[in-house]
Amino acid sequence: MSNRRMDVANSVEIAWIHSSTSLAKEATKESYSSQSLDFAGFSAGEDINSPTLIVVIEPRIFIRECLTQCLRLVLGCSVTSFPSVDAFLAVSDSLSASVIILSNSDKPAAAAVRRQLFVLKQARNQVPTIILNDLDDPDEVMGALNGGARGYIPTSVPLQVAIEAMRLVKAGGVFVPASSLVSMREKPTKAPDQAAKCGPFTTRQAAVVEALCRGKANKVIAYELDMRESTVKVHVRNIMKKLKAKNRTEVAFITSNMMRSQNV
Repeated sequence: MSNRRMDVANSVEIAWIHSSTSLAKEATKESYSSQSLDFAGFSAGEDINSPTLIVVIEPRIFIRECLTQCLRLVLGCSVTSFPSVDAFLAVSDSLSASVIILSNSDKPAAAAVRRQLFVLKQARNQVPTIILNDLDDPDEVMGALNGGARGYIPTSVPLQVAIEAMRLVKAGGVFVPASSLVSMREKPTKAPDQAAKCGPFTTRQAAVVEALCRGKANKVIAYELDMRESTVKVHVRNIMKKLKAKNRTEVAFITSNMMRSQNV
């Protein structure tokens, strides 16, 4: 008899837990549903009327799942996720992605972001990419934009701002956080003598010269400076002409002497 009462009690308790969980889920859905009405361009049911697909790339599984579930609830559109850029590229031809959210936790992030954006450029279908990162340093933001990103969302902004940023990028715009723009304005400008350090070279040529002095190959220079290898070769030829150098070794030798004389 006592066992039967315990079974009944357990059944009641399980039923209560199930009921409470269901109510909590419904409340969450209603909460996010009401929020999604505020975000024009990503309203509920949009995945039926227009082929909107958000791709989240994030290596940390917990963060990846949280981002995916949150965006699905708030945006009301299809959201899929991948642990890496390579995993996404493996199936990218079968997806019609509208926006890629590339989440990066590296500090500083510029080098890692540049590598990932470079790999994404190899995809047959170019998809607007937004960087999501904890940092809002102006150099990080500009590095991402120069690497091909269409937006940069620091995790310090509210969710509504992040959603509006996605909407802007999806529509063809570029998003830069206001905090970074303010920091850029407050950043001191380069001293006049710093510009002179480029000598007879353009800024791009000076970057190539610096890489040559470090013994880097054209492919590596192209990757690091985000340019085509053929463009690097043109820069190298023009640099050699300006310096009247016969080869890359002479370029490194002459420019090293130039730098020493400037520092004297």
